[in-house]
Amino acid sequence: MKRSALDRLVAWIGLALAAVLLVGGGLLAFASSFVAGQVSDQLTAQKITMPVPAAYKSLPQADQDALAPFQGQPLSNGAQAKAFADHYIQAHMTAAGGGKTYEEVSGEYIALSKDTSADPAQVKALGDLRQTLFMGNTLRSMLLTAYAFGTMGTVAGVAAVAAIIGAIVLAVLGFLGLRHAKTATGEVLVSPAAAE
Repeated sequence: MKRSALDRLVAWIGLALAAVLLVGGGLLAFASSFVAGQVSDQLTAQKITMPVPAAYKSLPQADQDALAPFQGQPLSNGAQAKAFADHYIQAHMTAAGGGKTYEEVSGEYIALSKDTSADPAQVKALGDLRQTLFMGNTLRSMLLTAYAFGTMGTVAGVAAVAAIIGAIVLAVLGFLGLRHAKTATGEVLVSPAAAE
C-alpha cells in the first residue's frame, strides 16, 4: 500500500471521529444547559430561602457548617438542594423523631392505633409525627433528585468540553495527515504476510 494512501485513510478516519466527537460534545453541552436550567427553574419556583444562622444554630456543627455557605440565598441549584435536604430537613426530622425513621414511627403509630386501650392524645401525637416525617422524606427526595440531576448536568458539561477538545485535536491531526499525504512517498508494509 502506498504511504500517501495510508496517510489519507488514517486522516479521514481521524476527521470522521472528530465530527462524531463534535456532535457528541454539542449534544452534551445542550444536555448540560437544559438540565441546569430545569433544576434552577423548578427549585426557584418553590420560593425556598436557605436558612440563616439564627434558624440553624441549634443544629449539630456539621450541619451548620454545610448550610453556612448558602445562608439567606434563594434555593436554586443542586448543591443548595442537597445541603437543605441533608443538613436542615434531615436534622430537624432526626430531632423530631428522636432518631427514629418514618418507617419506625409509622410502625409504632399503626400498632398504637390498633390498641383500644391507648391514650388518644398519644395516638394523635404519634400520627402527627408520622405525617411530619412523611412530608420531610417526600421533600428530601424531591430536593435530592434535583441535586442528582444537577450533578448529571455538571458531568455532561465536563464531558462536552472534553469531547469538543478531543474533536479539535483529531481535526488538527487529520488535516495535518492530509497535508502530509500529499508529500508522502514509498510503500508501507501492511502485514508480515505481505512481505513474503
